[in-house]
Amino acid sequence: MGRVRNRATAQRRRRKRPGDPPAACAAIAVTGASRAQCPRVQVGVGSHAAAKRWLGRWRRKRRWRRVRKAGPRDLLPSAPTPDPPGPAPSPKDLDLGAQRERWETFRKLRGLSCEGAAKVLLDTFEYPGLVHHTGGCHCGAVRFAVWAPADLRVVDCSCRLCRKKQHRHFLVPASRFTLLQGAESIVTYRSNTHPALHSFCSRCGVQSFHAAVSDPRVYGVAPHCLDEGTVRSVVIEEVGGGDPGEEAAEEHKAIHKTSSQSAPACPREQEQ
Repeated sequence: MGRVRNRATAQRRRRKRPGDPPAACAAIAVTGASRAQCPRVQVGVGSHAAAKRWLGRWRRKRRWRRVRKAGPRDLLPSAPTPDPPGPAPSPKDLDLGAQRERWETFRKLRGLSCEGAAKVLLDTFEYPGLVHHTGGCHCGAVRFAVWAPADLRVVDCSCRLCRKKQHRHFLVPASRFTLLQGAESIVTYRSNTHPALHSFCSRCGVQSFHAAVSDPRVYGVAPHCLDEGTVRSVVIEEVGGGDPGEEAAEEHKAIHKTSSQSAPACPREQEQ
């Protein structure tokens, strides 16, 4: 029968490795550490403080190895995801206080939504000294709004097109012009001699405004298409609109081309 050795005695009788210090004469298991977490520690008999120091160094080395493997990006905390924007507050949710009645009256008189009413008030703050004019065509299909002075300086162009349609207008930047409705009802016409896009209502034929081709940042608005109550005075200034002879020749060519395409040929011309 073989002898059964005591476990503690067997650990003490393990021979020392070459190069170990004289104090490391036995191997003991560190209390509280499992075999999977840390190896056996060789210390002198009864040197528990030295074992703790060795274990602390080993744990620090293991932690730094993990840090080097993980990299700095993995250790940084992820940024919190921003919360999605909530729904826009309804007009009833706005904290207007005692001004709610005035706000609703203003919207109903102008026929504006909450966003439109807020835009008018903000534009009033941004354009001091200007008046909010509204207007449109005869049938009401096209409606627009423009910020301009109460005293209008109207341009009377002397070109043949403007004389025939009696189009007088005042100029405003495109940033102060807003088409409220009727974009689908607008028909544009461009002359060969007049660099402008003349916009007409497809139902009633009234021209309320036009846009310059040379500078699309400028609109020409007809003062007689504005609603009453916002214009204080009108000053008309005549300007030249091009060479009358050249415009007459271009108009004659256009008329001849249109008539030849639309009118049927006579029998004698067909025989020839």
